[in-house]
Amino acid sequence: MTAATYTRFEMLRLVRNRQSMIFSLGFPIVMFFLLAAPNKDNYNFGGDEHTHTGLFAPQYYMIGLLAFGAMVAVLSSGARIAAERTLGWNRLMRLTPLRPGAYLRTKIFTGYLMAGIGIVLLYAAGIALGVRMPFSDWLAMTGLVLVSLIPFAALGIGFGHVLNDDAAGPAMGGAVSLFAFLGGSWFPILGDGAFVQFCKLLPSYWLVQAGHIGLGSGNTWGLEAWLVIAVWSAAGIIFAMWAYRRDTHRA
Repeated sequence: MTAATYTRFEMLRLVRNRQSMIFSLGFPIVMFFLLAAPNKDNYNFGGDEHTHTGLFAPQYYMIGLLAFGAMVAVLSSGARIAAERTLGWNRLMRLTPLRPGAYLRTKIFTGYLMAGIGIVLLYAAGIALGVRMPFSDWLAMTGLVLVSLIPFAALGIGFGHVLNDDAAGPAMGGAVSLFAFLGGSWFPILGDGAFVQFCKLLPSYWLVQAGHIGLGSGNTWGLEAWLVIAVWSAAGIIFAMWAYRRDTHRA
């Protein structure tokens, strides 16, 4: 099996998996409309009559759910890999001429494909409720979000080769929930205390900050953000390669 054939097969299998599409893509959209639709006329979100935040509620919710949905999309590749291992599909793939590098690149690509579809759908939902931003903000926000997803894509592959089918789903759900909580997806993380400094060491924090560009916070990403994402990406890739080789040797 060639790399191109395997990639095409994975893409078709991905879009035909209705349950995965519904939970990975549908949940953030449903949550967005539940939260944003009742506040679609609120241009002073989080403020009062004396404090004008200038935040448009649907825009705030769109950005908050952007990080959560993207993490779900790329980490869900781990659950799919665990299921393939349970069925023996991975052992069969190793009998083909498909190289390990092509296999891993395809898994990363399909994870990003899911995340990309989710981002486009969430953007469309936001625009439908009146979200408007300069094109440069849309572009910068999307680019930084995609960069921030690199460590999560690697972690998803690593977990998929370490965990079994029964444990993968709960583990992925727990990891996303924890990263989202500590990253500030559900509430702003402010101040300079020890908790804030700890959160800044996590890739999910900078994933959320990437989305904040859409709120006019163009200076939220700096050298610290790039260093954190680079370190987590390197560690995630090393972990994914180790897990894949360990799984291969055990088979």
